[in-house]
Amino acid sequence: MKKNEIVTLTIEDIGINGEGIGKVMNYPLFIKDAIVGDKIKARVIKAKKNYGYGRIEEIIEPSKDRVVPPCFIAEKCGGCQIQALSYEKQLEFKYNKVKQNLKRIGQVKEEVLDLVMEDIRGMKEPFRYRNKAAYPIGRNKEGKLMAGFYAGRTHSIIPVEDCLVGQEVNKEILKTILTFMQNHQIEPYNEQTQKGVLRHVLIRYGEATGEIMVCLIINAKSLKDSDKLVVELQKIAGIKSISLNINRENTNVIMGEKTLTLWGSPTITDYIGEVKFQISPKSFYQVNPAQTKVLYDLALEMADLSGKETVWDLYCGIGTISLFLSKKAKMVYGVEIVPQAIADAKENARINQIENAKFFVGKAEEVVPREQEKYGRAEVIVVDPPRKGLDETLIATMAQMSPDRIVYVSCDSATMARDVALLSEKGYELKRVVPVDQFPQTVHVETVVLITRNI
Repeated sequence: MKKNEIVTLTIEDIGINGEGIGKVMNYPLFIKDAIVGDKIKARVIKAKKNYGYGRIEEIIEPSKDRVVPPCFIAEKCGGCQIQALSYEKQLEFKYNKVKQNLKRIGQVKEEVLDLVMEDIRGMKEPFRYRNKAAYPIGRNKEGKLMAGFYAGRTHSIIPVEDCLVGQEVNKEILKTILTFMQNHQIEPYNEQTQKGVLRHVLIRYGEATGEIMVCLIINAKSLKDSDKLVVELQKIAGIKSISLNINRENTNVIMGEKTLTLWGSPTITDYIGEVKFQISPKSFYQVNPAQTKVLYDLALEMADLSGKETVWDLYCGIGTISLFLSKKAKMVYGVEIVPQAIADAKENARINQIENAKFFVGKAEEVVPREQEKYGRAEVIVVDPPRKGLDETLIATMAQMSPDRIVYVSCDSATMARDVALLSEKGYELKRVVPVDQFPQTVHVETVVLITRNI
């Protein structure tokens, strides 16, 4: 197989990143935006020894599972990797992704998976679910101001007027900001020259309250004529918080350390179930509130609390799961490495008048051994780690604590499967697996897992 060669093939499988996989004379080709069942002509864009990558030149015969993406720039943007796949098949792909990772990496037998895996929990309406978006600002080739998203694996901005997984009001907010920039000669930040002012616009939305936050990330100490922008943004229904975040570093990190409130409150409010949360520009907060409720209800169900249990919530963020569990636990201890997140967690406990939750700043593998002896044995441990999964030292510590139940909330089923295998070596057994479609139209899937101690 050679670069630029045109080949005809049928897509037979789907890769973990959503690419269609087909074979030409037993040579696998990974092809972006191809769907299982498509018969296509493809151009080889990269040829390695045992596999290659291609792009669609022509769809000869579309798959029965192919749909027309509602978003006309879905392929260019890359944010919604599988929008051309019917939602039913998206759910099937994600279920199988979790199952195959547990089988291949977790070494869980097929017959066990058939018993413990439950149907994936999908959405009735798999669009307009995101309550947060960060739009880079720039100029197109003609010099026109634009807001959008980065194309996959690049920092080239694809203009996006209305992202269909985001909130409809975002379009009005962005139009107001771009018009202000045009009228007041505010330049967007240029990564190459490191000049210009406005880098990103962050918008957060409280699903339960309708409150909206707008935060402008700038490469300056202040924003010229910002008072005039505030007047215009205030005209949009729901706006409660307008702020500036200062980021003058040459970095890919979106937000800087300092945030200044221009108008309104420094936070907005939202609810998950009956628990109230105050959200700042830098707060970690799940982006799909409807499915977050599903996720946390499952975690609470698996924790099986009677009111007598001590619970440790590791990687607790702003205390979302901790406060959810506190309603039915004797005591919950949360651990998170980010100081601001713990400050938010303590504040969220205060506003909900929750007194049986205590929070610690630090690495879980360091905090837990130091603190847990003071507070007695934990019957339940809940973990919600980043994509890299659990630290092996922490797994050892968890096993020494000997909880009856471990509830594992995972954003990466591959590292979750690895950790399930490690915990099984320490006397724990997989009991329930429930995938949750937290991010429709993308390849990402959350999973809630119950692991119990073998007595």
